[in-house]
Amino acid sequence: MTYTPPQLFTFEQFLAEYGDNPRYELIDGELRDMEATGPHEEVSGNIAGRIYAEILRSNLNLLVPKTCLIKPPNAEATVLRPDVIVLDKAKLNNEALWQKRPIICNGNTIKLVAEVVSKNWQDDYARKVEEYAFLQIPEYWIVDFCSLGGLQFIGNPKQPTFTICQLINGVYQQQQYRLGYAISSFIFPDLQLKLDDVMP
Repeated sequence: MTYTPPQLFTFEQFLAEYGDNPRYELIDGELRDMEATGPHEEVSGNIAGRIYAEILRSNLNLLVPKTCLIKPPNAEATVLRPDVIVLDKAKLNNEALWQKRPIICNGNTIKLVAEVVSKNWQDDYARKVEEYAFLQIPEYWIVDFCSLGGLQFIGNPKQPTFTICQLINGVYQQQQYRLGYAISSFIFPDLQLKLDDVMP
């Protein structure tokens, strides 16, 4: 039996072949299929809609783009595609790629990212926690509506979980919320939101 290693991509190769395909992202040169389903997209849309409504209500200078890639500056072969991203409009002028493609390279342009957990849950609970903290993104939401995460991440018994990670001294402090409980966001302190509101 022979082992065939996965094809590795560079940043440029990924953009050329998969940059416009919302199904894929790149981690350490390896193509990741994000396996989006209808319910996954419904939850992502519900989150983006709630955030956008709060931005309008509070008259904040923020943007929730339909699609956006994150190119960590020190990772040559990683391109992340969060399910929901909130950008600081005032800082978009400092983004070298933004005028041609929806790509963010500076973590300080990003106020919040949200990932809706799918079968590759390990990326959301481990790898992306480190990547987003390294980029100094103030808040990271992990929305596990199907209870896919490991027991060490969402507890036992498994149940739908909304985890808010707030960056404090370069490390995410995590707070978990279950169905029926109002979440507390540092970025959107007046946002009225429960896991129930975004469930499919």
